[in-house]
Amino acid sequence: MNLEEFESQYRSTLDSSLNQLQTTVLLLAQLEANIASVSKDLQNLSQTVEEFISEEKAK
Repeated sequence: MNLEEFESQYRSTLDSSLNQLQTTVLLLAQLEANIASVSKDLQNLSQTVEEFISEEKAK
């Protein structure tokens, strides 16, 4: 392997690794947003259940 081939392979591998890292960071951000959404939905569901139970007890 000569110097040009080495540099080319190095750049290619580095580019690929950086692209994978960028994709991973974007997926992590999406996952965090999804977790926050699920958390909010569960909080709303819990509140609805509590309100329902309170209304049933009041009857």
